[in-house]
This record gives sequence, C-alpha cells and structure tokens, in this order.
Amino acid sequence: MSEESSCHDFVTATSCPLCQKELIINWQGDDIPYFGEIMYVAARCECGFRFTDTIILTQSDPVRYELKIGKLGDLGSRVVRSTSGTIRIPELGIDVEPGSMSDSYVTNIEGVLDRILNVVVTATRWAEDEGDDEKYSRGLEIQQILRDAMDGTKELTVVIEDPLGNSAIISEKAISRPLTPEEAAELNTGMIIFDTSSSGTQSDVCDSDHSATD
Repeated sequence: MSEESSCHDFVTATSCPLCQKELIINWQGDDIPYFGEIMYVAARCECGFRFTDTIILTQSDPVRYELKIGKLGDLGSRVVRSTSGTIRIPELGIDVEPGSMSDSYVTNIEGVLDRILNVVVTATRWAEDEGDDEKYSRGLEIQQILRDAMDGTKELTVVIEDPLGNSAIISEKAISRPLTPEEAAELNTGMIIFDTSSSGTQSDVCDSDHSATD
C-alpha cells in the first residue's frame, strides 16, 4: 500500500457484543482501479467474536448490480461483496443472504461461483445422507450448471443487491440501478452496526448466512 493510502489506516475501539471486553477495530484504506476508494474493516476478540466488512466510500445509496455471464472473459469481473450484500443467481433459484457472522470479500465472478458451488456440494451430501433423492438429484444438477458456467459454456446471471450500497460488480457489462425504498427494506443487512457515539453495538441478526436455496 502506498504512503498516501496508508494515511487512511486507523483503529477504533468499542465493546465486544459477546463478552463486553474492549474490541479493537482495524480500518484499512485501499483504492481499486477504475472504481474508487474502499475501506476494509476487521475486528477479532479473544472470546471468538469476529467481524469483517468492506465499505465502498464512493457509494452509499441502496443499489442493485446485474451481470450476465456467458464466456470465460466474464469470470474475471471484479466483485466487492460487503456483509450487507445479497447475491442471487435467478436461473438456479439461489440466494446467498447475509447473516450476523457474514464475511465481506473482494473477488471475481469465478470466485463467487466457486463459493456457491462449495455450499451446494455440502448441501448435496446432506441430501444424500438423509436419503432425499429429489434434493440430491437437484444438487448434482446445480453443481454441473455452476461448473459449466465456470468453464464459460453456460450462461447465468449474477445479481448483487445491497441496501447499504457497499457491494458492487465492476464490469462494463454490469447493469446497475438504485433499489427502491421498498426493495431495500426487504433485504437483510446482516452486519454489526458500530455506533460511534457510544460504546454499544447494534446487530441485525440473520441465520441465513451464506445459504443457498433452490
């Protein structure tokens, strides 16, 4: 990181929402070419509580990004997924919603598909263990579709919706639009909200962290 960007690095302190001990929060600035400044936020307590987020400093309104992928070149498109971002693949009926322990990450479309594939593989094994033939067959089908998309031979649509505006798909082919207040209100934020005016925290709890549904 350059000397100029390092001036954006700092730490703050609050109380751990689990054990109430002091929690140190590390803030690290970065700059993504062709996109703008972002801030990585990370905190970890000795009791096991952890929190990470990626905040896009140039975007704050609720937003929706959509990218249709159909060739290998699309897989390299940059993705910023904040803890408040919901990822959807409409063709497969897959929603990855944020939960209270969600991680933020910066990856690409291939990385997003790989994360989802790992979840589907696990869910498919559970279905097999439970003797649910229908879910097992559907799981195998979704796995193959995801692998074909990662090989550039299957068209899919990747959607990211973020009520806090901290997620994005960075591609000339990506279509973005503001979310309506009604659309934003229906989304989970899944994040710990640090109140800088007090030592307390507020948590939007969701149990569907990194879940995939069909």
